[in-house]
Amino acid sequence: MFAAFLLATATIVPAGESFQCVPTKVWDADGPIWCSNGVRIRLAGIAAREIDETCRRGHPCPEASGIEARDYLISLLGTRGRATPHGHITVSASATLSCTSTGNADGSRTGAWCYSPIAGDLSCAMVRSGYAARWDRYWGSHRC
Repeated sequence: MFAAFLLATATIVPAGESFQCVPTKVWDADGPIWCSNGVRIRLAGIAAREIDETCRRGHPCPEASGIEARDYLISLLGTRGRATPHGHITVSASATLSCTSTGNADGSRTGAWCYSPIAGDLSCAMVRSGYAARWDRYWGSHRC
C-alpha cells in the first residue's frame, strides 16, 4: 500500500518541459535518479544492466556490470554516499542538472535528457563509457 502511495505522489514533468534536478540518490545506471524536488528521472535513450546483472527482455544489453555502471553514473553526479535500506545509493551532488522531459517513463518516472555542467550530457556519457547501450527506439535524433 505504501508503494502505491509513492507511485501516486511521484512528480511527472510533461514532455518538452525543462527542469532542474539536484540528485539525491540513484538506483541503477539508467535511473531512477531521485531529485530533491521530488522528480524521479529515467535517463532517456539508454539501457543498462539491472543491479542483479540481468537485462530486461527487449532492452539493449551492454556488457558492463550493472553495479559498476551505477557507480559510474554516481561519479558523474557527485560523491557516493551510503546505501539506503532499500538498496538505493545516496549522492552528494556536485552540480545541479538541467533536464528536458521526454514525458512519463513507466509510471513514477520522468524520462529526460539531462546535462551536468561538470559531466555534460549524461546519456551520451553513459554510452561513450560503455556502461550503457544506446536504445535507438528512444534515442531518436538526439546528438551528443
